[in-house]
Parts: sequence; C-alpha cells; structure tokens
Amino acid sequence: MTDAKSKKLLVVDDEPGMREFLEVMLARKGYQVSVASSGREAIDLLGKEPWDLLLCDIRLGDISGLEVLRRAKELSPSPVVIMISAYATTETAVSAMNEGAYDYIPKPFDNVELNQTIENALEHRTLEREKEKLDAELAQTLHFSRLVGNSPAMKRVYSMIRQAAPTKTNILITGESGTGKELIARAIHEQSPRKDKPFVVIHCGGIPETLMESELFGHVKGAFTGATNDKKGLFEAGNGGTVFLDEVGELSKSIQVKLLRVIQERSFKPVGGTRDVNVDIRLVSATNKDLEKEVIAGNFREDLFYRLNVIELRVPPLRERKEDLRPLAQHFLDKFSREMGKSINKLSSYAIGLLQSYDFPGNIRELENIIERSVALSTTNIILPDSLTLSTYKKWRQREEEEASWDQMITVPESGMDLDKFLSEVERICLDKAMERAGQVKHRAAKLLGISMDSFRYRYAKHYGATAREEK
Repeated sequence: MTDAKSKKLLVVDDEPGMREFLEVMLARKGYQVSVASSGREAIDLLGKEPWDLLLCDIRLGDISGLEVLRRAKELSPSPVVIMISAYATTETAVSAMNEGAYDYIPKPFDNVELNQTIENALEHRTLEREKEKLDAELAQTLHFSRLVGNSPAMKRVYSMIRQAAPTKTNILITGESGTGKELIARAIHEQSPRKDKPFVVIHCGGIPETLMESELFGHVKGAFTGATNDKKGLFEAGNGGTVFLDEVGELSKSIQVKLLRVIQERSFKPVGGTRDVNVDIRLVSATNKDLEKEVIAGNFREDLFYRLNVIELRVPPLRERKEDLRPLAQHFLDKFSREMGKSINKLSSYAIGLLQSYDFPGNIRELENIIERSVALSTTNIILPDSLTLSTYKKWRQREEEEASWDQMITVPESGMDLDKFLSEVERICLDKAMERAGQVKHRAAKLLGISMDSFRYRYAKHYGATAREEK
C-alpha cells in the first residue's frame, strides 16, 4: 500500500472545475497536491522540486500536455506520468505511452479507477527507484573475479588481495565454510603475474588418504597395483601457476611431511619414482579450522603451519558483512533467472528483511542455495518471503539453543515439585504469548503453537473459560 502522505502529486489541467475537483479528491486521499493551469506553469513547477507523480491533461491552453510529458521524463528523478483527456484517440494514447506515460485515461473517468491507477503508478515508481538504487549499488560494488561486495570488511579483503597477489609469498585464507575462500584464491591468482598459468584446486578433504600422495605427486608405471602408466600429479600440473590447497587442515601427518619438502625444496618424487621433479608453484591454502589450535593439539605440523601462513587473509562470514547481502542476493537472482529462463528481477523488501534477520550459518553458499531454490519455485516476477526457505540447520540450531535454555531454566529442587502444576503454568504462559503475538485471534495463535483449533479452545477454556476472536 502506498504511503500517500509522503507522495507529491502535480495536477495540470486548464479547466478550473476539473483542476479543483482533482485537487480536493486527491488531497482527501492524503497526497500532497499542487496544481498548474497551463503547460508552462507545469514545466516551471517541475523544474523547481522533485515530484512523485504528474497527472496531466493532453489539451492545454498554451502548449501540449505531451510536451509537458517529454519535459517531465527528462528530469532526474522523473515523476511517473498519467495523461488524461476528454478527446481520447488511439493515436494520442499511443503517442503518450511511447513518450513514457505510465497510463492514459479518457474523460469522464471513474474516480475509483483513477485512484487505483494513481496508486499502481506510485507503486511502480517505488519499485523502479529501488531497482535503480540497487543497480547503482551493484555498479559501485568492487569486483575481483566473481567476488561481490562493497562492505568495509570486503574492502579490507580486496586491499589484501591487491597487496599480496603480485608477490610469490604463500597465503593462508581462513574463514567459515561457505564464505568463498576458493573465489578469493582465484582472485589472488588472477591478480598475480601467474594469471596466464594454471590454477589447480586440490580438495584436501575430498581425496582418500590412500590416493592423496599419488594425486599430489603423481606416480610411475608399476608403482602399485593398477598403475599401468606414468601419471603426472597435481603439483606438476600446476607448474608455473598457483596451487590452491582447500581445507589444508585435513591433510594427514605423512602428507604434511611431503608437502613441507615441496615448499622447502620446490621438488618432489612421484610415487615409485627415483627422479626429482622440480616445480615453480605459488601455494595458496584455505581452512575453516583454527590451525594454531590444531598445532597445539598435535594434529598439524608447526613448521608447515608457518610455511603456509606467511600472509593470512581472513574472509568475513556473511553475518559480519550484511551490507553485501542485498547485492549478493540480486547477483544470484540475476544469475539463476538467466539460467532458468525466467524474468524474475527483484526481491521484495519483505524478503530482503527476512534474509537480513537470518545469520546464515552456511554463509554465501547457503544464500546462493536459497535464491536458486526461490527462483526455481517462484511463479511471480518478484521473490516474496513465502518463496524463501531458510536452512533446516537454523531450525536445528534454534532447537538446540532452546533445549539448552530450558536445561538452564528448569531445576528439580531437592524437596521435589508438582510437575502437573508446573506444566500447566508453562502452558498458560505459552497461550498468553501466542495470543499476544496473534492479536488475540485464536486461529492465528493456534497456528503459532502448532496445534489444532479444537486443542487450542480446550486448553484456553481450561485456563480462562473465556472466548477470543476467531477471525479468518
């Protein structure tokens, strides 16, 4: 619903009676209304201050209403324009729409229809302004590779990338799962002198330990059962470029020793081989673990940690960069709309509000998943809150927190307790809180509590013997 009090309307008509009628009618609706009796007066008023809507007659005493329309559309920001005329023709209607009018209404018009058209036009203008603002934000957003975000936290990341990328120094990227550590690593590679050389990704937690050595260093024919040919390892494949060790904290102790030798000597022996293979690689590693704690616990070699962690680059979780949530969501919305052949171009302000109230334990990866699912299931050209399905992880974690909270609140005294009385009081408190949140409407309260109306009526009557509104 349009907030009428905040909207400024300019009515242009050379007929005093019509002008006065429209002014009174629209003022009663709560709009801020000004009037002009001629095209020149209208153009003068349009140039002095911004307007939300222009309601303009086609035929004016001095210049055409179409000329007023043209001048209005040249302004920035420009008002949304509705043209009216007692001399409506198909040609004038087409001309008005081609010049950028939102709608064309012939006189005499139906007051209800006119008011509804004005409200729709203002809503359309609001959506356009929001889209323009978002486009401007996206245009100003800094991009490294496929990174999106212009928050202070991400600007610090970009600054680190700029400084570290040109060097040969090993980099350790730390951050929670789903924060985009691989994208950061790719950005470092693409900003470095090695950008035209290979970028090799090694998922340390995704390769079985029995295959890890062969995958990293390769093997020679006959090194083990099934080794029918020589095979290059991933380190050799990345020669001259960047090797990205994702989740490096998952490496076994034996592989850690071999990796340390590669860093120190820039060479290694393939499995079953006797000849050293020399490589020129830049190592970028990533982990969602606290490697210092892993070193203290004896799970990660201290000397390897310091070799990998020459420069540490921390990627902030999404909850620490909520300013980036909207452009990120729009980025994924545009991406999946294109991929699925849909014309969904906007998230409603309520959907954005719901996303901003969520802490995203899965970070950007989770946001991407939410938007992809919403686009797939949406039947409108705008994403509404009902289209969003937040992670079941959130519900699980909330339940854990609630259980922990109950565990702290509930104690059984040594003298014992009356369990039935305690449970009855808890039930009464829940009913009260649900009714308060539901505006004293029973069926809404029942829905909040996850019980049927019959069950709600019984429980409510048990405590109060009173009635409440059951509006639908």
